[in-house]
Amino acid sequence: MVRRVLSLTSGRIAVVILVLVALLAVCGPWLAPQDPLATSDNTLASASGAHWLGTDYLGRDVFSRLLDGSRISVLGSLEVALTALVVGAVPGILSVYSGRVFEWLTLRLADTLVALPFMLFAIAVIALLGNGITQAMLVTGALVSPLFYRVSRAATLAVARSPYVEAAIVSGASVGWIVRRHVWVKVLPPIAVALAQTIGVGFVIVSSLTFLGIGVQPPAPTWGGLLASDLGYLSHQPWAPVAPALLIMVTVWACNLLADAIRDVSGEAGRALVNRRKARARTGTSAPVPVGGSR
Repeated sequence: MVRRVLSLTSGRIAVVILVLVALLAVCGPWLAPQDPLATSDNTLASASGAHWLGTDYLGRDVFSRLLDGSRISVLGSLEVALTALVVGAVPGILSVYSGRVFEWLTLRLADTLVALPFMLFAIAVIALLGNGITQAMLVTGALVSPLFYRVSRAATLAVARSPYVEAAIVSGASVGWIVRRHVWVKVLPPIAVALAQTIGVGFVIVSSLTFLGIGVQPPAPTWGGLLASDLGYLSHQPWAPVAPALLIMVTVWACNLLADAIRDVSGEAGRALVNRRKARARTGTSAPVPVGGSR
């Protein structure tokens, strides 16, 4: 699947952008030219050689804060996606094989999570557990998990009545073996699409919560926190929100682009793509090579 995704122009663009964002999260704090928490008297300064994106209302270097805040934003979005994957995909697959009671309970729980007012519930739970990024992302991942539950359950139901699965059940194979050997391969492509989309959703959620001051204690920098602080001084620096907003938009766009590329190369569409390329390869190799000039 990786080769198929990279064979598409959209897939290559998405992977390059996401790799750059990941490198920014890993190396950003070390690449920051100044201390992102150091204040100065040079407040609301314009862009210059010393401050590439200017300074904020406390005289802190905006570029350094943008680089340092990338780690929290990226890790938070990944935590949301992975929590939702584990909480949603595993019960979704097992609901097909674990009996009516388990199926009914998980379906009702998924419906309940979908019906909850997302932001209000997240704020309430964070108020109980404490204002930390880990608590915020775990709660958010649990609220997003019904997406993975529905996707994994639908994909499992599509292969549950396949002849090879029924033969494995008749032969006495365990549910775990059937899931590992037969089901997981069929369920993986739609889950990969949902995972890529959820990472993009995670960026939006992390930015929204940190914009409201939830999950991260100031003065720790985040992309959403930079947006919130910049909006208060638009009359002095109308360009200030452009950099964090652009980073969030490009990252979410790359995640959605990657999800579209995975969807295009998986399932029937992926097999059709491979067949077309094989046909073009056979045509190119079997074409007669002219010898000499034509008369």
